[in-house]
Amino acid sequence: MKNLDSKRIINEIEKKNKDIKKYGVKKIGLFGSYAKNKQHKKSDIDIAVTFDKETYNNYINLLFLLEKVFKRKIDLIIEKDIHPELKSIKKEIKYVRI
Repeated sequence: MKNLDSKRIINEIEKKNKDIKKYGVKKIGLFGSYAKNKQHKKSDIDIAVTFDKETYNNYINLLFLLEKVFKRKIDLIIEKDIHPELKSIKKEIKYVRI
């Protein structure tokens, strides 16, 4: 997907909310270079997620869905697993309404 920025990523996630909810997603948000609009050509997309039911299948299927939508590497992290020393990441997450 060309011409990506935080607004477009958030819009695309909102459009896919039915598919995303199938995988038990409770919360999903964007962080990192795209959230700050400081991305470059080869930047991955950093996504934080919280699941109602955290399973490997839910995680991997969500990852595959996002990579298919954006045609770019996705760094998908489970929000509760963010290391305490990196808690500043939590402050920069732009949550998406799903």
